[in-house]
Order: sequence, then structure tokens, then C-alpha cells
Amino acid sequence: MYQQYGGNDSKSTNSYKYKFTVFTPTYNRAHTIERVYESLKVQTFRDFEWLIVDDGSLDNTRDLIEFWKKEANFDIHYIYKNNGGKHTAINRGVQEAQGELFLIHDSDDSCIPETLERFNYHWESIPLSKRHEFSGVTVLCMDTKGKLVGDKFPEDICDLSPMKMNALYGIRGEKWGFHKTDVFKEFPFPEIPGENFFAEGLIWNKMAVKYKIRHVNEMLRIYEYTSDGLSASLLKIRIMNPVSTRYYYKEFNRLPVPFKLRVKNLINYIRFSLHGSVSIRSTVKESGFFLLTILLLPVAYFFYQKDLS
Repeated sequence: MYQQYGGNDSKSTNSYKYKFTVFTPTYNRAHTIERVYESLKVQTFRDFEWLIVDDGSLDNTRDLIEFWKKEANFDIHYIYKNNGGKHTAINRGVQEAQGELFLIHDSDDSCIPETLERFNYHWESIPLSKRHEFSGVTVLCMDTKGKLVGDKFPEDICDLSPMKMNALYGIRGEKWGFHKTDVFKEFPFPEIPGENFFAEGLIWNKMAVKYKIRHVNEMLRIYEYTSDGLSASLLKIRIMNPVSTRYYYKEFNRLPVPFKLRVKNLINYIRFSLHGSVSIRSTVKESGFFLLTILLLPVAYFFYQKDLS
């Protein structure tokens, strides 16, 4: 049903050319991607590449990038591919990355000049003997006026998995961070033919089962909400990609999540099974939670009908 990319052919740390790959997946964002470029021009830490995977843009993104490549004082690598969705762009970016650490920088956001310097500082602050236990570092976001977006972490530096962070402290809101490129290669996104969206949260949570994150109370990313972004029409996108969305919730429930979250995920699993015209028999059988799934059928059907109204 889906294709897997990546594998166990990850590079050793010493074989990477750069410390960071700043990765931007983009689609028709010529009007915003300059925010990324301007942010990278003034970075105080210079050991990085900017890797752009263009997911089939129809605007003048390519022309902008080609112009910037000529004047930039850092390396820019641009790849154009047929449209397949952000998750397929990430898969391609991970395979092409020449940086040890992989930072996804969306095409409509910016960051402060000290971003890579601070990320590197916090990564190197993890004792080398313990660093294999971590996948990366996560920080806070601010809006364009410098106001915190989302919750702070309970301490200025917290070393634990994001799943435990949410379960223990209920932390919500925008966060941002990098993961080791090798870790991304362990957890590629499924690519389902005919669908161009896959929720990123499943991969982050699979990483969280195996690795810890260093959570830091520093605001490095400047978050800009755009009405034409993914978050503005997420429900519609999920309904248009029912196979991927169903797969997301099915796999999510194989993870060690709190009961309340499991109930919520099962409701959505049933809901998008209905959107994908999957039989009730198969839905219940494949859920892994036979009785609970049956009990939640009426609730899920209510939300399914609401989606159609």
C-alpha cells in the first residue's frame, strides 16, 4: 500500500559535510520563502547548507532560488520534484542532506540570527556519552511581535521524550527543533499512491518511543500563521486523504499512549475508515482494540456525519 524510503545506510557523523542541513520543503511559496533566505543570511553560526525541495511549484520559486545561489555567502541546494506532498519532500530531503543535524524550516517562517548557534550549543551541551540517547533539540516559538506562541516547558532544560512531556505536563502550542539526519533515516514517511498528505505527528512519536529530546525554553523561531497554509484547511485535507489519515491513527494506537489519547485516536481511526469506505468489520478487526472500538462506533459515526454536513 505504501512505499518506504531510507534504511540502515545512514552516514557516520564524520562523513557529513555540514553540521546542519536547514531544510525547506516548499510549494508555491515564492511570496514568503524570502523570509527563510533573509534569516539564513545573518546566521552567526555558518556551518550549514540550505536545502530546498520544491514539491512541484508553479510560481517563480526556482528563479528566486537560482538568483540567491549566485549572491549567497552559504551553500544552497535546490531540488525540483513532482507534487507529492510535504512528507514526500521531507523523505527526499533526508536522502539528499549533507548535514549531520536536520532542521525543517518552513517556507513561511523566519528565525533569529543566533538560531543555529544556540541549537549547536544545546546539542553540544549534551554529554557525548549520553548523546546517542537523543534525537535532537526542541525550542519555543514567538509571533512577529516577540510574544510566546504556546506553552513554556516546565524547566528551562528538560530531557525527556515529547510524548512524556505532553503526558506529564500537557504542553501545547507551536514548538520547533531539529533531529539527527540519521534518525530521520530510521523513520521515513509512508508514501501512499494517490494521496499527497501524511500527518507528521506519527513519525515524531515513533522517534519519541526510542529517543529523548532536549527541550529548551528559548524562542528561536518566528512563527507566522498564513491563511493559505496547511493548518488553515487541515480537516479538509485529511478527508481528501482518507487512506493516509486512517493509517496514521491506526499506527498511532500501536504506540504506548495514555488511555484518553487512545480513545481520541480510535474515534478518528473509525471516522476516517468510514471516509475511506473501509468496512466496519475490517475497521474493528484491524484496530487492535476490539471491544473499545465497538463501543466508540456511534461517537465516530457522529463526527463522520458532521464532516459530511
